[in-house]
Amino acid sequence: MDCQTLARRIQDLQPEATPQDVARLCLLLSNSRTDLGVLDAPESLTDAWNETGLKLQASTDQHAAMTQELEDLANSDPEQFSQDQIWVLIRAIKVQSQVLQMYIGQQALDV
Repeated sequence: MDCQTLARRIQDLQPEATPQDVARLCLLLSNSRTDLGVLDAPESLTDAWNETGLKLQASTDQHAAMTQELEDLANSDPEQFSQDQIWVLIRAIKVQSQVLQMYIGQQALDV
């Protein structure tokens, strides 16, 4: 399967998707499988679609939560950071890394 075929199949599954969403999903789905040929089967594509959607939603939720924590942290005095605040920074780095790794096709870190 090539990207154009995958994009058409994604559009069939989600007709309201924007071109940017289709491109993003093509990238995420192609990164989730070493052999795109397995996505030819409708049930395999649906399984991959659902798995990728769950991973993306989990990462999006984690990212939103970390964004709020970082905004709160940015409003505090860095000279007065506690150990908990340092851990917020470390978790934020891990979450950012997880999202990036999804897009580049590498195994995500445990967060």
